[in-house]
Amino acid sequence: MKTLILASTSPFRKIILEKLNLAFECAKPNVDETALIDETAIELVERLAIEKAKAVARQFPNALIIGSDQVALSEGKILGKPHNFENGFKQLASFSGKSVEFHTGLCVFDSSTGKSLSLVELFTVHFKKLSTQEITAYLNVEQPYNCAGSFKSEGLGICLFEKLEGDDPNTLIGLPLIKLIGLLKAQGLDVLQEQ
Repeated sequence: MKTLILASTSPFRKIILEKLNLAFECAKPNVDETALIDETAIELVERLAIEKAKAVARQFPNALIIGSDQVALSEGKILGKPHNFENGFKQLASFSGKSVEFHTGLCVFDSSTGKSLSLVELFTVHFKKLSTQEITAYLNVEQPYNCAGSFKSEGLGICLFEKLEGDDPNTLIGLPLIKLIGLLKAQGLDVLQEQ
């Protein structure tokens, strides 16, 4: 079996991948995540997922390498990480009663053959009408300042939502497992056969 590599140092993606009960290593991809001129959010996340997987391929010549990248869009604008309370408050207040789209790019790259499979998965979060007190209480407790969108869906962020819309709740956290299992199988790794 080829070595399985997660081209990410995200603790969230690592925890999700551990659900598949496969041995894997993590590697830091060191990729510039700046959007290209006129690049759409969907084009950006797919390109970055592929670039991240390929960036670590030299270190692992016989591996299946998983790359992933995610952007959040509100009213067509890409959301960054808030980094502090004030920015987090502005983001969450702007989401009140609205929807935010998360586009997650996913790539599985076979470093021994050069074959790359990739896709983009959509997940939509519909927010409740949020009061100033609710937003403040949430930010003070969870402090999600390193998360695009200013929330952690796997934590108390769930209190902010009206509903979630998508095929796989793991997508929202950054790694669409259902689609990943399909890409791994297409690259010759059947998750259940490896148990």
